[in-house]
Amino acid sequence: MPDMNPLDKTNRMNLLFDFYAGLLTEKQRTFLACYFRDDYSLGEIAAEYSISRQAVYEHIKRAEQMLEDYESKLHLLHKHEQRGRYLEQLAKAIEEADPLMRKRVEPLLQQLYTID
Repeated sequence: MPDMNPLDKTNRMNLLFDFYAGLLTEKQRTFLACYFRDDYSLGEIAAEYSISRQAVYEHIKRAEQMLEDYESKLHLLHKHEQRGRYLEQLAKAIEEADPLMRKRVEPLLQQLYTID
């Protein structure tokens, strides 16, 4: 994702992290969380864990690549985003439905929104 602005990249990495964190090593999870979620600099992470800034950078880059590789194979983020778009379309269609149909379908839609 070379053309991505820093905020979009951070958001994407956080979403990928949500889906695939369990597939990373503990060190990769820690460094990614510090860097993308807690907004630590490479230097701050290096000082915190007593390693070089370059080592932190390499761990983060390797973990980013792994997250992208997992997504390219499993497509969990893509499917999640697609489901969200379909739910929005369904919600709009329900708004336009007759009141009886809306009363029957709205609870089901709410259950779909709350599924983890």
